[in-house]
Amino acid sequence: MNENPYIDIHSHLNFSVFEEDRDEVILRAQRENVYMINVGTQLDTSKSAIELAEKYEKGVFACVGVHPIHSDVSHHDEQELGEGNREFTSRGEKVDEEVYRKLASHKKVVAIGECGLDYYRNDPKTYKKQVDNFLAQIRVANSINKPLMLHVRKSVDSGVRSAYLDVADIIKSEAKTKFNFHFFAGTLDEAKVLLDMGAMFSFTGVITLAKEYKEIVLYIPNDRIFSETDSPYVAPIPYRGKRNESAYVIEVVNKMAEIKGISPDTMKDHIWNNAKNFFGIER
Repeated sequence: MNENPYIDIHSHLNFSVFEEDRDEVILRAQRENVYMINVGTQLDTSKSAIELAEKYEKGVFACVGVHPIHSDVSHHDEQELGEGNREFTSRGEKVDEEVYRKLASHKKVVAIGECGLDYYRNDPKTYKKQVDNFLAQIRVANSINKPLMLHVRKSVDSGVRSAYLDVADIIKSEAKTKFNFHFFAGTLDEAKVLLDMGAMFSFTGVITLAKEYKEIVLYIPNDRIFSETDSPYVAPIPYRGKRNESAYVIEVVNKMAEIKGISPDTMKDHIWNNAKNFFGIER
């Protein structure tokens, strides 16, 4: 097939919510010519992302790292951990650089993360642990020259400093690799600062229902943008209320194309070429 594939650069088909039909979900994506990167959030889901990538000859890649909310005992998500772990919360994992460097050296691992800062749920007393884990993952990425998959989430308190600008400061001083802001939800002014730093940006199905994203998606150049699902979360229209999956990334691409006034095929080609250059992947 000469046609470029779609690509979902941030998915979690390695999570427990897909336990019963994971292969079916991946095959549905493959039938729609959708490639995917499954992203780790802790050591176990990072390992399972690699195992899933190994299972498929093409079209399935992995990203390994520790999500900032897992820097301390904190948030519990049944979709990630499974119903059998109902009483289990985040372990409070400290990044072991040697372990993650070994995982990240795998040929199907294309990025490090999702890592960064999350000011939304966690108590401010956890921020130092988040920063320490973020710095450790930056060092891993620098040492093997693979890009960073960044998770950044703002506080609901408008008086708290921008998590995006805090991450920007750390990236400026420490990172030597490329970086993408997954599920970008910052302001246009923040986007302008990050663009000047060389950032890439990915958007989810939220753009199909939230009008406030239109200005930012339109502003981001076509060579700096990615599509993602963040499945199982935030399914796009017309799948709202359902478990999200990688095949639905087509709706994200179609909406991007509509906003930018170009054809869906042209938008898809831009995104695929960005993925090839950024992650070093091939068809």
